[in-house]
Amino acid sequence: MFRSTDENELGSQGGLPLPESDNSEILHDPQLLNWVTTVAERKRRWWREAFINGLFIASWFSLATILSLYNKWMFSPDKFGFPFPIFVTSVHMVVQFVLAGLLRTLFPKLFRPPRGPSIHDYSKNAIPCAITTGADIGISNLSLKLVTLSFYTMCKSSSLIFVLMFAFLFRLERFSWRLVAVILTITGGVVLMVASETQLVVAGMLLVILASALGGLRWALTQILLNKKEMGMDNPVATIFWLAPSMAITLAVMSMIIEGFHDVFRTRFFDGMMAIMRTLVFILFPGVFAFAMVMTEYYIIQRVGMVPMSIAGIFKEVTTITLSTWVFGDDLTPLNMIGVGITIFGISLFTYDKYTKSVLMPLPKDDELEVLHHLEESEVDMFPIED
Repeated sequence: MFRSTDENELGSQGGLPLPESDNSEILHDPQLLNWVTTVAERKRRWWREAFINGLFIASWFSLATILSLYNKWMFSPDKFGFPFPIFVTSVHMVVQFVLAGLLRTLFPKLFRPPRGPSIHDYSKNAIPCAITTGADIGISNLSLKLVTLSFYTMCKSSSLIFVLMFAFLFRLERFSWRLVAVILTITGGVVLMVASETQLVVAGMLLVILASALGGLRWALTQILLNKKEMGMDNPVATIFWLAPSMAITLAVMSMIIEGFHDVFRTRFFDGMMAIMRTLVFILFPGVFAFAMVMTEYYIIQRVGMVPMSIAGIFKEVTTITLSTWVFGDDLTPLNMIGVGITIFGISLFTYDKYTKSVLMPLPKDDELEVLHHLEESEVDMFPIED
């Protein structure tokens, strides 16, 4: 079935031709497909995927920016002044559940996988992800009551380290010292980028670091869920549908503990029918943007993984800070500007590293053997004996 082919012959061909027969396992596995295609085809496919991923990231960036500006207006005391951000997020989870259910009903072929999680699978896989997400959001908000925003951002940059650690722990990324060095470079750049003279609050710092660790675990569990085809979680809309209720309950509990859930409805925002209607519109409407943002997040994680997603988040922060200096005249110290440069350099290194791995480097020997194993099972004659 197979004809022996030495390394020189493979090298001269620039890769191996794709079989004419159907082999869905290889065609749908990017790593296996990489080995049997030419370098030119790899480059073309990389740029095509980069363009699609860029559209998702641009959509996520736009939605996140809109939500950030809206939240700043909604929670600022001199603006709308609603003082319960965790409560609002819990309501947004309910909105996301409703919208996901609506999409699943209207477009079942696109958003309703034939399978669903069993009670055992849901309690074992989905609930831990939901609780971790709620704890991350709740503890992050609690820490902001103890530390300044710049100090919070400095400490929160450690989330990249936790993201990488959990990616290695759950084998979502292959271990690489080069990747470790790149992540440490980006983290150091972020610390310098937001560095300012600030008073150290140990309790606040520990809370932010705890939230960073929970954030890394949260994204790892989310990526694992998005790969659970047998649970019907491999569709981002379906994942939102199954996770949102548990997240809403977790965040409601966090709101009761941190914000005083029972006090929400005693404020001026719920004093009279007109005030109630106005407040509900301002709370519910951004939930639509939150749903679209989370959906794009899940698509990005599913397509590229949680490490590139987290680095895209850092790039968003760099862009926001840079635009703030141009548009609003915010001051950046020389140390801050050095941090911006280091961060951009680190992100560029990461992108180049991903490019070289996808396009220029052959797969390890174990993966080559896996390709041959798949081909043997499907009886595809990749190297026909010439007459």
